Amino acid sequence: MQRRRLLLSTAAAALAAPAFAQPAAGRPIRLVVPYAPGGPIDVTARVLAERVSSTLGTVIIDNKPGAGGNIGADAVAKAAPDGLTIGIAATATHAVNPWLYTRMPYDAARDFSGITQMVRVPNVLVMNADTAQRLQIHSVADLIAYGKKNPGKLNYGSGGNGSAGHLAGEMFKAQAGIFAVHIPYNGGNPAQLALLSGQVDFNFDNLATAAPNIRSGKLKALAVTTAGRSPALPDAPPVADTLKGFAIDTWWGLVAPAQTPRDVVARLNQAFVAALNAPETRSRFAGLMAEPVPTTPDEFDAFMRAELAKYRSVVKASGAKVD
Repeated sequence: MQRRRLLLSTAAAALAAPAFAQPAAGRPIRLVVPYAPGGPIDVTARVLAERVSSTLGTVIIDNKPGAGGNIGADAVAKAAPDGLTIGIAATATHAVNPWLYTRMPYDAARDFSGITQMVRVPNVLVMNADTAQRLQIHSVADLIAYGKKNPGKLNYGSGGNGSAGHLAGEMFKAQAGIFAVHIPYNGGNPAQLALLSGQVDFNFDNLATAAPNIRSGKLKALAVTTAGRSPALPDAPPVADTLKGFAIDTWWGLVAPAQTPRDVVARLNQAFVAALNAPETRSRFAGLMAEPVPTTPDEFDAFMRAELAKYRSVVKASGAKVD
């Protein structure tokens, strides 16, 4: 009788276990990417989905773009916390949008459980090479000095109000104590074309986008926006060498819905961290100027809280708002 009770209790426990415990049994994991296919975030998600298939089973990429990433992030927030739906958390969805949008469909601080940070991609302070030569600006210190001697003469472009380039520019102006007119464009590519044609003086651009023109000599890289030097552009110093504490880069990682069991999150973390640490992954990400940054779930949760707090003041200072 005791043996029968033991067998029954064991079977009941197995039935009560999360469905995620046996992903290979026909229930794939859905990884929601809140952006369109083809971009760096989508590409890195697909690389990892392929690498974890041997340990987690099939991982299907579900692209849900729209509303600056809010639609896809909301789909993750409202999914069942069983480990079968996970998603991408990015600078926009979990640090900027909560302060940029008047109404948010999810709570970035409460509706998610961090799995691991995936990557960070430096932004880079760039000038048109001819403009830099004409104005004799060869460093961040030179740019600040020129701005102070010529108030109101500098301008900078970005991919739009509230974009990463806009917020980095406003943060730079505040810490440097200079004024530069912000000129928003309809996307990052038009902003870079304006810089290349000399319509604007400087931009804070994504390194992956700016790199080809830096290598060709059309753009001059004054500094990267990461706290330290970037392996992707080792000759460029960080802005923080001149403006202490300046750090504003692009990052993204993996999250699950809040209340996902800790053991499920731990298993997801183990699989994705192993994938991020694989030499093949690092090699493929290097082509996107993306540096893998595997973390523990607690570390990623703490990082996202800190980023959310940081961008509150940055977005407020920019005056950007989306109704």
